[in-house]
Amino acid sequence: MKNKIMESYRQAFKSPFLILLAVPGLITLFIFNYLPMYGVLLAFKDFDYSKGIWGSSWVGLKNFEYFLTSSQLFVVIRNTLLLNVAFIVSQTIAALAIAVLLNEIRIKWFARLSQSVIFLPYFMSWIVVGMITQSMLGGQNPTVNEWLIQLGLSEVNWYFEAHLWPWILSVIKVWHGAGYFAIIYLAAITSIPEDLYEAAKIDGASRFQAVRKITLPLLIPTISILTLLLIGRIFNGDFAMIYAIVGDNSLLFPTTDVIDTYVYRSMRVLNDFGMSSAVGLFQSVMGLVLVLAVNSFVRRVSKESALF
Repeated sequence: MKNKIMESYRQAFKSPFLILLAVPGLITLFIFNYLPMYGVLLAFKDFDYSKGIWGSSWVGLKNFEYFLTSSQLFVVIRNTLLLNVAFIVSQTIAALAIAVLLNEIRIKWFARLSQSVIFLPYFMSWIVVGMITQSMLGGQNPTVNEWLIQLGLSEVNWYFEAHLWPWILSVIKVWHGAGYFAIIYLAAITSIPEDLYEAAKIDGASRFQAVRKITLPLLIPTISILTLLLIGRIFNGDFAMIYAIVGDNSLLFPTTDVIDTYVYRSMRVLNDFGMSSAVGLFQSVMGLVLVLAVNSFVRRVSKESALF
């Protein structure tokens, strides 16, 4: 391993212009990702605007007490984990299916059009998505209820039924983000040698068998890496999405209230930056622990599929 690293360094210094191309990105990464890390100190201080971060007094772990001793701790952590697991699983399955189907389209203009249409929701603001959801499920005559009546089914008070919202949010998340991940998987599929498919065709394999025996197994490293990256943020609820769609509807809190929305509501009352920083640090540390644990497990199963 050490010899490989040294060889990589030697190859890099043989191309100084490539290093220069990387400099702007490294500077940006340092300014926006590493310099702000000193703000972690807020989690251990009683922040005073007049004194600033360095001048504020130390309080140790006091800022963690509010969250870790809250009666809602179990509920918000459970909701955060379950919703993120549902999002990861549903998005991965949908994105893989979309990528495989797009790869099977032989009419080029239709394939490009399909990619654009599927990718389009990813550029929509969550505020816009929230308004669309409100028009579909809210109001006196929700559009979805009209469809249910036409099918002979009973109406549903969507914003009163908390148990339905993990499913609703998962569907919205897939609609919004599956196209983005599908493009990544499609790029990985196009890198698979065509010789493998030709050999499978000669052996009498159908297209479905080729997908099952060639495409999906060769996509495992890409799936593993993307999943590990998503697991790193599994303790971070998608605040923009959930707050734009659910808002302050307390009837839905039992299944939709995540760490981020809970802290946001608490911040509006307490105006305590130290407490919010403590929760952010807790989320980051737990995400790091999960990434290391899952990556270690993946390395035991397949080193090629591990992130590091």
